[in-house]
Amino acid sequence: MEYIDEMELYHGSNIVVAKPRLVEQERGLDFGAGFYFTTSKEQAAQFSQIVVRRRKDGVPTVNIYEFDIEIAEKLLNYKRFNSAGSEWLNFVVNNRMKTYNGVEYDMVIGAVANDTVMPTIQAYISGFLNETATLITLKTSKLVDQVCLKTEKAISLLRFVRAEKR
Repeated sequence: MEYIDEMELYHGSNIVVAKPRLVEQERGLDFGAGFYFTTSKEQAAQFSQIVVRRRKDGVPTVNIYEFDIEIAEKLLNYKRFNSAGSEWLNFVVNNRMKTYNGVEYDMVIGAVANDTVMPTIQAYISGFLNETATLITLKTSKLVDQVCLKTEKAISLLRFVRAEKR
């Protein structure tokens, strides 16, 4: 995945989120607790509809932010997964199962384990697929990126631009 220095990030929600904040999650997420974005406006729009259905409230909303990745990489402790390889898979599995106890990052960038990928990851977790088979299967999936800001320091680098109701 290639990134430009000044990037536009999208966050799908059921509300306008002009001031993102860190909220502890009950469920395990791909990169652990944090505030999640994508560089795909389409992915954020799809997720905004999921949020409205889950919460039974609000309006699908894509929140748009500017983020200088070059500055972030100089100031933050971050992890970038350039592919959905073994390291990414195990990081996601450990975070989803809430068993991750490694390095704490300000920011994590990598592929989303979305609804199309999760059955494969669940098969891996359940032992139906080994790591090699899982990674081969993942290579056939079209993966979308995500950026997870995990600390206030990271969130302070965001600039809210606007929100679009869907």
